[in-house]
Amino acid sequence: MNTIDTRCGLVCAGCGFIESHGCGGCIATGGRPFHGECPVAVCCQDRGHLHCGECPDIPCALLTEYSFHPEHGDNGARIERCKKWANGVGKGP
Repeated sequence: MNTIDTRCGLVCAGCGFIESHGCGGCIATGGRPFHGECPVAVCCQDRGHLHCGECPDIPCALLTEYSFHPEHGDNGARIERCKKWANGVGKGP
């Protein structure tokens, strides 16, 4: 999925939390998905960016921590996705 639906580059499509927890995602909820306030989303919003790829500090320590989290990380895939979004690659409809 290439549509920008998160601030950090995570892919929401197909996530089980959408239905099981009524998650609306970080963009639609103003940085408050099902688990509460997301510091990555809030940082991105506060800086006026749609996603982290628009930030000159990518990859910052916070995004790196999230992307490489032992349980919930994706080994840097979300960082690379944000960089692609910033370059206009794969934004989708």
